[in-house]
Order: sequence, then C-alpha cells, then structure tokens
Amino acid sequence: MNVILLLAPFSVFLGLLAVWAFIWTLRAGQYDDIEGSAARILIDDLDPDSPEQPETLDGAAGDPPSP
Repeated sequence: MNVILLLAPFSVFLGLLAVWAFIWTLRAGQYDDIEGSAARILIDDLDPDSPEQPETLDGAAGDPPSP
C-alpha cells in the first residue's frame, strides 16, 4: 500500500511532463511542415566524387574564383 503513495504522484508528474512536452513542440513549430520534410528526403545532394562541377554564381562551370 505504501508503494501506491509513491507511484501515484510520480505517474501524475510524468503525465504532466508529457503534456508540457507536447505543448512545447506545438509552440516550437515542430508540426508545421510535415509534407516538406517528406519531400526533402527525396532531393539528391551534390556528390563530392562526381566528375561534374556545379555551376558557379557567374555561370561558368569549373573556373577558379576571380580575385
């Protein structure tokens, strides 16, 4: 019976902690862009071992930057 006196407040505390964490994630915007995260995984990153050079800002591929 003494264990219930310890476990009941502990379980209430854990429940309140879970509610607080959920509200915190809502306010932090964790659930705002669900589709964006799903699409971002499909975007290919640049492969550093690829022989193709990405274009620079001035449009010339592979040219060294001007001083």
